[in-house]
Amino acid sequence: MRSPHRFAALLGLLFGLAGTSTSAVTVALPELAGDLEVSAATAAWMVSGYTVTLAVATPIHGRLADVVGIRLPLCLGIAAMALGALAAALAPSFPALLVARVLQGAGAAAIPVLATALISARWSGSEQGAALGRVAGVAATIGALGPLLGGGLDTLGGWRWAVAIPVLALLAIPPLWRIAPAGGSGDAIDRTGAVLVAVAAAGLVLLIQSPSSGTGTAVLGAALLVVGAPLVTLWVRAHPHGFLPREIITNPTVLRSAFAAAAVPASWFALLLGVPLAAASWGWTPLATGALLVPAAVVGFASPALARVLLARLGSRRSIALACPTAIVALLTAAAGGATESPVLLATAVVLVSAAFGVGQPAMIASVGAAVPGAQRGVALGIATLVFLTGASVGAALVGGLADVIGIPGAFCLLIALPVAGLVALLAGGPDRVAADAA
Repeated sequence: MRSPHRFAALLGLLFGLAGTSTSAVTVALPELAGDLEVSAATAAWMVSGYTVTLAVATPIHGRLADVVGIRLPLCLGIAAMALGALAAALAPSFPALLVARVLQGAGAAAIPVLATALISARWSGSEQGAALGRVAGVAATIGALGPLLGGGLDTLGGWRWAVAIPVLALLAIPPLWRIAPAGGSGDAIDRTGAVLVAVAAAGLVLLIQSPSSGTGTAVLGAALLVVGAPLVTLWVRAHPHGFLPREIITNPTVLRSAFAAAAVPASWFALLLGVPLAAASWGWTPLATGALLVPAAVVGFASPALARVLLARLGSRRSIALACPTAIVALLTAAAGGATESPVLLATAVVLVSAAFGVGQPAMIASVGAAVPGAQRGVALGIATLVFLTGASVGAALVGGLADVIGIPGAFCLLIALPVAGLVALLAGGPDRVAADAA
């Protein structure tokens, strides 16, 4: 594990396992829904619950690492992800499954922020760049192969086998415990700010997905959002150095980059959920649906190299601007594929959105990292990742909530508004900020 290549491969495997928590599960949703006696739209809550928790808990893990070091929150997060997956696989009812998925998402949130921080702490220069590239390549490949893996396990042993895949992450804890640093600053964590952000984010997702679950969910979501959003604003004003530091969330480059890039995971998660649901309605097996998405795994494997080329030639802002229209084309293609029952169009759509995701995420990281001083980059990237993953939650919630109301193609078309808004924000904004130590 002293080799950056082997270490990066291990971290990439963890990233990939966190990704399969969504990609491997979606192909098994129809069978899961039937076994637990819920509708397909209700079953989609297991994706939304996971992604909302993943988004909100990501910056919390970053703050924990500042206080106690990387070792403890990273290893505890991996353990929570694995145990949550095991509990979900053994869940006797859908409410129990949903609670387990929330635990799983809270744990998995440690991986994206702390794995990157761990590589940055151990290596620099070309070794660091090579390690980060390998993490991205391994993670993208495993995540994209998730539907095939989940479909195969579903065929062999049922949906519970597909849900249990992240349990394998427990094997990574011993080497990470030996290598990860344990020292931290000992500073206090802004727990109130974290709770308020969680309330507002949960309200947004509940409100979006409420068409599939009734008035009660809509009322609860609206109440959480109406109460949570103003309280977050007031808390930030009163505590400018708290969970959401005012200096960072008022940085136009951070906001613009995170918002525009968030449209890409929204599109990606919408397709990861909508395409299997569409294929299941045609009578396809989970294994056949997983095979349909294999071409996206090839794109996932090649995406780190593509991102490096585009970032070098276009810069981060233009790379995000390229990812947004690619997501628009992917959603239009998916809508056409769903309406005409064309598996070729659906597979093409997932390939396109996988390419957009592979470019959009590193471009956002580069843009945000260059916009703030070095001492603030960890916090800034944590907040940008929060916005980025909230986009994923919104995409999954929108398809899960509206698929039964306006149809899957209609939900895809409605989602186009997000990458359009992101593209407008990029084109209409002023020049990007560049911190003095990044110039």
